[in-house]
Amino acid sequence: MVLRLSTLFLRTLREDPVDAEVASHRLLVRAGYIRRAAPGIYSWLPLGLKVLAKVETIIREEMSAIGAQEVHFPALLPREPYEATNRWTEYGEGLFRLQDRKGADYLLAPTHEEMFTLLVKDLYSSYKDLPVCLYQIQTKYRDEARPRAGLLRGREFIMKDSYSFDIDDAGLEDSYQAHRGAYLRIFERLGLEVVPVKATAGAMGGSKSEEFLHPTEVGEDTFVRSAGGYAANVEAVTTVVPAEIDFANLPEAEVKDTPDTPTIETLVAAANELAPRPEGVWTAADTLKNVVLAVTLPTGERQVVVLGVPGDRAVDLKRVEANIGGFLPIGGEIGIEAANEDDLKKHPGLVRGYIGPGESLNAAVLGTEGKTGLLYLVDPRVVSGTSWITGANVDGKHVFGLVAGRDFTWDGVIESVDVRAGDEAPDGSGPLEAARGIEMGHIFQLGRKYAEALGLQVLDKNGKLATVTMGSYGVGVTRAVAALAESNHDDKGLIWPRNVAPADVHVVATGRGQEIFDAANKLAEELAAAGLEVIYDDRPKVSPGVKFGDAELIGVPTILVVGRGLADGVVEVKDRATGEAQNVPLEDAVAQVAALAGK
Repeated sequence: MVLRLSTLFLRTLREDPVDAEVASHRLLVRAGYIRRAAPGIYSWLPLGLKVLAKVETIIREEMSAIGAQEVHFPALLPREPYEATNRWTEYGEGLFRLQDRKGADYLLAPTHEEMFTLLVKDLYSSYKDLPVCLYQIQTKYRDEARPRAGLLRGREFIMKDSYSFDIDDAGLEDSYQAHRGAYLRIFERLGLEVVPVKATAGAMGGSKSEEFLHPTEVGEDTFVRSAGGYAANVEAVTTVVPAEIDFANLPEAEVKDTPDTPTIETLVAAANELAPRPEGVWTAADTLKNVVLAVTLPTGERQVVVLGVPGDRAVDLKRVEANIGGFLPIGGEIGIEAANEDDLKKHPGLVRGYIGPGESLNAAVLGTEGKTGLLYLVDPRVVSGTSWITGANVDGKHVFGLVAGRDFTWDGVIESVDVRAGDEAPDGSGPLEAARGIEMGHIFQLGRKYAEALGLQVLDKNGKLATVTMGSYGVGVTRAVAALAESNHDDKGLIWPRNVAPADVHVVATGRGQEIFDAANKLAEELAAAGLEVIYDDRPKVSPGVKFGDAELIGVPTILVVGRGLADGVVEVKDRATGEAQNVPLEDAVAQVAALAGK
């Protein structure tokens, strides 16, 4: 079949859309692949659907290769299953909720864990039925507060989500590894570079999680990797913990007057003036900065938490969000921000600019009754025996030589500060380097969280009820289209990898003579008969410059130009990626283009 531009539902644009922030957004709109319907919501046009279908085909083939079976759930779902898992509440404002005419509650599904679980519960009852892996390619909905970057972060998007069901953890590990291998093959076939990185499970829960990140400067995720092979999302990086220090012979802590030193910079300057070190100077790394955060729980409750971190490190709120679940009753999406004036007024023990570790400091060092009464978490570098300069919980005073484990204690240890290039990899494989990436896939060992909530049990070998263990595996399908566009373009337009391009060849007829259009039409038909997908620019009153511009913008891998060279019996075959062009005898054109397309 030949797609003729004279009748194809397509209008290319010369100017970038005003709301476009990244190249993929600009070019997919300008080249006529998608059109904006609302913020974060896009209509797919014929060329866009062709690319999307090819991405889906690759995914389906690789899922089938590991024995996964395709199903399809509705996007409009009842409230009850999500209430059983608490996600009706936990998703917070990210969930699209609605009611039918009778007042019954429904939602537009952000993910389908509950539906997959209930389907298996409905049909399977024995360990003999397992393992089983089901998947779907479905539209998902999330009420993003700030949809951006076109298809990269929208409110409506297509995702492949699959779920494995096993009788035990060994089976789950096998299913997980099968999916991991399938994902690597999917992205290799798409021509999309990905880095598998260790990740946190977050609200999904589970014991193990990896993200597949496509390295790009426009990515929203930051990850780190070492030359020795370690790779992790920054939320999942663990600190190399220093050894504890024997503090038996360390001097007692001393409170000093340090007026007008509410910042780390002013404190360091005062410390070097008031108490010079015998060797070297005090730096921010010698100070213990106590950061006050307010956590808004899914219930709406606002809880204040204090973090004790080295003064040369900044708190990373994403890392806090990923790791604070072990200390607070979260179970869903939360909000984290710096505590405001109202938060501090409720806790007079917190003296802005001079905050210390709390009640253990007050009792051991100051000998006062003052208490903060708050959850106090510290960075892993704060180990027993380390000595710090920190706030005294009194305006204008700091404590010098405050020893962890002797003078103050804590409620827990949390990974919360920024991860920097040059930090040591936790596995000893060398210093870390930082990069940005787009999350293309995410795999989880969910375990029994959803099975327990929804009562998914089967009879085991001994005839006893056993709770099924699950894995969850997602690929962003529409996001893959955007990532491919982001990574495959130049200043003229898109350059699609051949296996996802909307066509194999773009035939362009340039000139005024009917013989040129007749020859181009004949070539287009012959190429289609040879099994190639063909776009033919047969528009009779469009200038060559516009036709060439559209061909380069649309981005088909091979451009075949029928023009003035026809008088000499040749046509031009151009490689869109390299820009290299060669004249080919008319009679050899079909065979040469077919060879380029691997047909």
